[in-house]
Amino acid sequence: MPSEHTGCTDDEKVAAGAEYFQTQAVFEPEKFIKFMEKAKQFGKPVQVGIIIPKSAGMAKFMNNNVAGIHVPDEMLEELKADKEKTKAGITGVEIAARIIKECKPYCQGVHIMALGWESKIPDLLKLAEI
Repeated sequence: MPSEHTGCTDDEKVAAGAEYFQTQAVFEPEKFIKFMEKAKQFGKPVQVGIIIPKSAGMAKFMNNNVAGIHVPDEMLEELKADKEKTKAGITGVEIAARIIKECKPYCQGVHIMALGWESKIPDLLKLAEI
């Protein structure tokens, strides 16, 4: 995950003095967990990247324009299901909290990229049980 699009391998990053890894936004915990099995060999902490998805449109934009990020169809449908709940940020916070809960046993930290929704972070942390 961290090195897919940087041009540097993880081995090169560790040799250059990397003290930890931080992933791009994760929307598929099962892929992150598989990545973490491989990342153990480097003996470095990993922070999982979390973005609170604001809308189905934002998720589609990331799918089409951000290398290495894939928001699954079921999450797109969840964001479309209740437009008012999504607009209020509730759906995105629920999704992000679910991802954190699934990933936190496998990583050493969480990097939340709130993208203007910093006010949602307390609710996110509460739901994620952090």
